[in-house]
Formats: sequence, structure tokens, C-alpha cells
Amino acid sequence: MKNYDVLINPMATEKSVRLMETENKLTFVVAKNATKEMVKKAIESMFNIKVSEVNTHIRGGKKIAFVSLHPDFNAMDIANQLGVL
Repeated sequence: MKNYDVLINPMATEKSVRLMETENKLTFVVAKNATKEMVKKAIESMFNIKVSEVNTHIRGGKKIAFVSLHPDFNAMDIANQLGVL
């Protein structure tokens, strides 16, 4: 599975923006068959950043990934690159 097949789109809800500001986390809708390791590798290679942890859950038929970034990287900067903010 290629990187662009794993990540479907970033999320820009109130909760995801709050997580970016307070916990340095990004939120993405991902493919249902994507594993945590696949999500981690896709984000690290696409954005040239280091990921410390990935948590996933399925909500409303969509798989959501909460990606914690390494402290050396800022989630708000990545969100600006994506055009979320």
C-alpha cells in the first residue's frame, strides 16, 4: 500500500485543532485496512518528520488516526503546510 493510499485526508475539527495546540498531535482519516505502523511510515516519509506514537479508532465507519509528533516537530507547522489552518 502506498503512502497516499494510507492517508485519506487530515481532519480540521475543533478537537483536532485543540490537540495540535496542546498535545502536538495531528489527526487523519486513514484507510480501514491501514495499520499503526503503516500510518507512521506514511507520515514520516511524506512530511519528513518523526512520529512518536499512533493511536487509531473507528468512528462512524471511518478509521481515525491520532499521530503524536516528536517534540522537535510542531503539529501546527505541518497543519499549515497541509492547508488545514
